[in-house]
Amino acid sequence: MTKTYSGFIAIVGPTNAGKSTLMNQIMGRKVSIVSHKVQTTRTNLRAIKMVGARQLIFVDTPGIFRPARRLDRAMVGAAMDALADADAILLIIDATKGLTDTVRGLIEKIRDHKNLFVALNKTDAAKKPELLPIAAELNNLAPFREIFMISAMKNDGVTEMLNSLADVMPESPYLFEAQDATDVPDNLYLAELTREKIYRFIHQELPYHINVVTEHVDVDNEGVLDIYQKIVVASEGHKKIVVGRGGAQLKKIGTAARHDIQDQWGVNARLHLFVRVEENWEDMAENYTDQGLEFKK
Repeated sequence: MTKTYSGFIAIVGPTNAGKSTLMNQIMGRKVSIVSHKVQTTRTNLRAIKMVGARQLIFVDTPGIFRPARRLDRAMVGAAMDALADADAILLIIDATKGLTDTVRGLIEKIRDHKNLFVALNKTDAAKKPELLPIAAELNNLAPFREIFMISAMKNDGVTEMLNSLADVMPESPYLFEAQDATDVPDNLYLAELTREKIYRFIHQELPYHINVVTEHVDVDNEGVLDIYQKIVVASEGHKKIVVGRGGAQLKKIGTAARHDIQDQWGVNARLHLFVRVEENWEDMAENYTDQGLEFKK
């Protein structure tokens, strides 16, 4: 009988280190949204990757940062919870930025884990002479089992990294079906696709404290999806930015999100977007549970 292995790998790192890009590269499809905004990943998104007979369950956590608001604290709490149950931790560092204070603080939190790995990402954009000193200093900061030099965007070094991570997975029955998959709820996934487009088109004008909720999805007799989503902003000024003059900006967001949904799900869809001002949306419990976050009073 063939032995099977299955375990959890928590992906952690500072904001914009490339965690979401790496997750999407590993899965060969969009799992986490990618944008120029920091803190775009809000929940612990799980993805299952099979490497031979070994099942790797990746948990893509929100970026670790200094929490200021309630939403921030919930996001950081979700990231730290993921570390407690992980069979391995993969720290992602932007090689072009090196060992920042944030990275050093994060290493201090995780340095005692038995299976600690680090991926120096964006090495294609980094100055090559600076990589070895970074790796040497990393080895002085924590007992990393291995340091990978990768480019998540170009898929360089990712396969070798997966093989090394697979080697430390514990012998276990498969915890999920033996196939590549994600366990992101459909409504949340649809909302994430729309939120990505908002950041793409207006990221310089709008704070990242914005929420998208998939309120319901209907299917007509021809199998076309009618997706109804609420975009929640904190002020009338933000609503005007999202809607744009004559509704042009909202239409652009909706068209791009609809195309993404149709391409990824292989369906025909109509996307209905509504912008609502809810000044205190960050204090409402349902806006956390919808995203798989814990709401703390």
